[in-house]
Amino acid sequence: MEHIIDAHCHIYPDAIAERAVNGIDTFYDGLPGEHFEGTVSDLGEMGIADGVDHFIVFSVATKASQVHSINEFIAENVKNSEGRFTGLGTLHLDSDDQERDLDHLQELGLKGVKLHPDVQDFVIDEPRAMKIFEMCEDRGLPVCVHTGDYRYDRSNPDRTANVLRAFPRLKFIGPHFGGWSVWKDAMKTLPDFPNIVVDTSSSLFWMDDDFARDIIRAYGADRVMFGTDYPMWRHRSEIERICSLGLDDDEIEDIMWRTCARTFGITSQITANVSAAHYAF
Repeated sequence: MEHIIDAHCHIYPDAIAERAVNGIDTFYDGLPGEHFEGTVSDLGEMGIADGVDHFIVFSVATKASQVHSINEFIAENVKNSEGRFTGLGTLHLDSDDQERDLDHLQELGLKGVKLHPDVQDFVIDEPRAMKIFEMCEDRGLPVCVHTGDYRYDRSNPDRTANVLRAFPRLKFIGPHFGGWSVWKDAMKTLPDFPNIVVDTSSSLFWMDDDFARDIIRAYGADRVMFGTDYPMWRHRSEIERICSLGLDDDEIEDIMWRTCARTFGITSQITANVSAAHYAF
């Protein structure tokens, strides 16, 4: 593979990382496999050891008062990464000035918005969310929104389709193949919308090879990005799984880096040949 980009990484300040990771695990009733620290240093060291060139990093605000501090934390770590991180900012639907929050996010150099309807307690096609999507469409900002959960109906495929239909110019990223735990519904509902890109995060464990290959090809590999959902999964095992699916070389290159590089405009960064040997997280 020419490059590897992890399109889905959560990072937290060292002081709260353990609590945050445990909170994610509890929210999802315990995810299988080994979980990791959730710190910047752990992500960088482990990812580089596993051959990853670049990381899309973000965190989610659970209160409106957290938005600016989280975005500043992400931006500072992007600045200190010597070109290895691209950062997404967060917003919160309870903020009283979304335009100001978006201005601040962009002033920090962040390249998109991360939202999580289940954690932030909103419905993806409710008016407050649709206003955010409208603003991001107008600004050309990609929006990465957690999609899918069999336990809730906040971001399942029919609701996601409402967003994609309403904002055809929006760069919408649907993690977990567009519908965590409701993958069959996602595969039936979402691939016909050209404005959605998906990632592979927190999904392959529950799929057999045939279904994984089918859902990738339903979207097309040029709309699928490799993602680990770090700190929930290790890069090496997820990379090995994708490479074992019987995809052709072009499909693998699309998934592992081309789609993400195109989505976030980061090709120049990963081709700059930043040496892992000279970078210490």
